[in-house]
Amino acid sequence: MANIAPDTHGNKPTAIILFADGRVIYGYGFGAQGHKIGELCFNTSITGYQEIMTDPSYAGQFINFTFPHIGNVGTNEEDVEARKSHAMGCVVREDVTNPSNFRSSGHFKTWMEQQGLIGICGVDTRAITRMIRKSGAPNVIIAHHPDGKFDLDALAQDLNQWGGLLGADLAKEVTSSGQSKWAGDVWQLGQGFNSHDMNDVKDADNRPHIVAIDYGAKDNIFRNFVKSGAKITVVPANISFDEVMDLAPDGVFLSNGPGDPAATGEYAVPVIKSLLERDVPIFGICLGHQMLALAAGAKTIKMHQGHRGANHPVKRHDGGLVEITSMNHGFAVDGASLPSNVRETHVSLFDGSNCGIEIDGKQAFSVQYHPEASPGPQDSFYLFDKFVSNLKKK
Repeated sequence: MANIAPDTHGNKPTAIILFADGRVIYGYGFGAQGHKIGELCFNTSITGYQEIMTDPSYAGQFINFTFPHIGNVGTNEEDVEARKSHAMGCVVREDVTNPSNFRSSGHFKTWMEQQGLIGICGVDTRAITRMIRKSGAPNVIIAHHPDGKFDLDALAQDLNQWGGLLGADLAKEVTSSGQSKWAGDVWQLGQGFNSHDMNDVKDADNRPHIVAIDYGAKDNIFRNFVKSGAKITVVPANISFDEVMDLAPDGVFLSNGPGDPAATGEYAVPVIKSLLERDVPIFGICLGHQMLALAAGAKTIKMHQGHRGANHPVKRHDGGLVEITSMNHGFAVDGASLPSNVRETHVSLFDGSNCGIEIDGKQAFSVQYHPEASPGPQDSFYLFDKFVSNLKKK
């Protein structure tokens, strides 16, 4: 594999990417020091790196950014999808760009260090992307030490002991610690987040109540539900069916999240099956989509390289409309395994993989992509309005 020579500028390399087969890529470290183990994937978005790094769905993964100039908009307190970062770190082509944006309040390098994330720059991210496309997402260690000294044998031993994402239930590591009402902060340029506390909203009592099961949810999902006219109670991933029903939901939302859906499904699927039997309306996104499919009797599979970016075309079977979507998933619903009562509603135009389902006779639907964007296009905001308007009719 090609990589930038570590002494291009006469500098000593301070970071490495170590692969399970022994390959090593040298570069320059930034952010936190030390080493971490995870799966290396790539993201093709050219905006929103702070939202990407704080997306809980990236737990257990390093992000290889294909866009070369990461850091140009700096960082701020608003462009986050969770209270802390969940990705392991990132790989970038160029040295981190200095901030050049009126909203910036800090440098990306400083933010990475504060978040405890390891970064490496000065490597050929295009070559890494081609390798992942050809061979699949590898398990790696990324290490950063200012003295440039690395015990490769010890690091390789640690890497070989890591089991990878297949079979890993990571939702329990990123889920909410307890029940909470979503305050409903909505962002506006120049104003930041304006709290829409339901205690102060005149129509709060008339808004449909959505119980959101948090497998690793992005905050912008909840904001879109609030903008569509709902009120939200966020609950942890391992909540029981009885606990959900005690909250008197008008509908249940199944969130995005990291890890192997089959592993999370061990405790999540029985709850969803009971909700379906009770005819509770359900909407799922990403991991939530996979949870709904498993509950309906379908299967999930680990993808070769996954889909991660903000420009993924998805065809809607109903009418043939194509949506440009934001995606982040390494597992998918096996479209061939869908039972006869489950209808495929969306499909990826990149590889034909399943991207949406509806269950016949139930008010239950889900999509594999991220309609809340962050970052990305807004073609799919209609899904929030669809779910909330159906609850209002009910």
